[in-house]
Amino acid sequence: MHSRQDAKRIYGGTARTRRALVWAAPMLVVAAAALTAIGAAGDAALGTRSYDDYDTPEYCGTSCHVDIYRQWRQSMMSEAFTHHWDEIEYFDLAVPHAERDENVAEVKAGCNGCHTPLAFLAGDVVPKRPSENTRANESVSCEVCHTVVGFEGDTPFNFNWISEPGDNKQGPRSTGESPAHEMVKSEFLGTAEFCGTCHNEKSPYGAWVKSTHLEWKEGPYAAQGVICHDCHMTYAPAQTASMGPVHPDARQHLFHGGHDKGKVRGTVELRIHPDIIEAEPGEPVKFTCALFNQKTGHNFPTGSVEDRLLWLHVEAVDAVGKVYHLPVDPKGFEGEEYTIAANVLAYQDMGIARDKPDFAGVQRDGIPVGDRIYRQAYLDPQGRMTIQQWNTKSFAVDYRLGPRETKLETFTFTLPDDVAPGELTVTATLNYQLLVKPVADFLHVPEEESAVTVVNTHATSITVLP
Repeated sequence: MHSRQDAKRIYGGTARTRRALVWAAPMLVVAAAALTAIGAAGDAALGTRSYDDYDTPEYCGTSCHVDIYRQWRQSMMSEAFTHHWDEIEYFDLAVPHAERDENVAEVKAGCNGCHTPLAFLAGDVVPKRPSENTRANESVSCEVCHTVVGFEGDTPFNFNWISEPGDNKQGPRSTGESPAHEMVKSEFLGTAEFCGTCHNEKSPYGAWVKSTHLEWKEGPYAAQGVICHDCHMTYAPAQTASMGPVHPDARQHLFHGGHDKGKVRGTVELRIHPDIIEAEPGEPVKFTCALFNQKTGHNFPTGSVEDRLLWLHVEAVDAVGKVYHLPVDPKGFEGEEYTIAANVLAYQDMGIARDKPDFAGVQRDGIPVGDRIYRQAYLDPQGRMTIQQWNTKSFAVDYRLGPRETKLETFTFTLPDDVAPGELTVTATLNYQLLVKPVADFLHVPEEESAVTVVNTHATSITVLP
């Protein structure tokens, strides 16, 4: 026979007194099943819980955690399942691909382990589309994070967190009283490893297609004790609950990252300078551009690297306004062809989901040919560049900007014979897109996903002699 404390642990205690507990023989069977589910992680947690084991975000945010709820509501955590690109990628690419290729069949359920964990735990696979307004739409909600007690194994990845729903809510402090639940101080919740359970990911082929936590761990910020929360959940004096005190270090639930233009702008410092300050038509001038990643504790771009495009565009404008595009000088390293914009096709494996075996692909970059790209190219089992992380078997060169790394690029410009005398201004602009535009256009993704954000810009000049 189970005690009252067991009942609170299994069914949610005071937060769930609105649901009656019927202590009958059939319910004892359910209770035993719930107890065996405790500790399940990763794929093993699929279908081990019920939606009813977890409170809705609105329940948490209506009268108690109002300000925290409003912050979360405007973050990507609240849209991990409903965001337009995530919906298109999952329903129009991942699911049909998984149904046609047994090698990636696991992603039909697995994507949900991080994008809508409650649906995964409830075994709601495939969830209905966001337009159906099911509880899958809660995405990464309050209860997802505040019921996690640890992770399985040595390395956090592929949603190997362990969720124990109930009356005990995990948080950064255990002081105070709540009318809705017990407060349990969690050391794990305040670690980078907690974030790594979803921000590290291996594909079905064993390739690290997301490694944000691992990049941080290998970089300078980890050695100094700077963690994910310090940048993405900044601290401020505030109330975390309406009836509670003002804490000097309340974590703001903003989760601002790649989708936040304010976060992206200024990430990389940019300076460009010439090797000479005067030149005649026909004479070469070499411009050197220095890019310093001053802001991210991981590589930039990171996360869904297969989608992201970060590129450097340099152009010159002469004294009468004529514009010249300056392509980057190749460095000659292996795989460099993936880091210089070209008019080539890629992403042919989208044809699997589209049931088009002879799909030729779409334009790989969609930016001016010759611009330098800071990316890691993902390759499918056939060695072709892919936009589908689940179909990634290997990688080409990783030419992203590491934390506190400086990269130098040169642009050699031989002044045309007809260039106007006077001042020639050369401007370098570092641009960022969440999704490669030709892919966005092909899949009818709203334009905001492929809109260009200027990370930084800098200009220099030389004098063109008559």
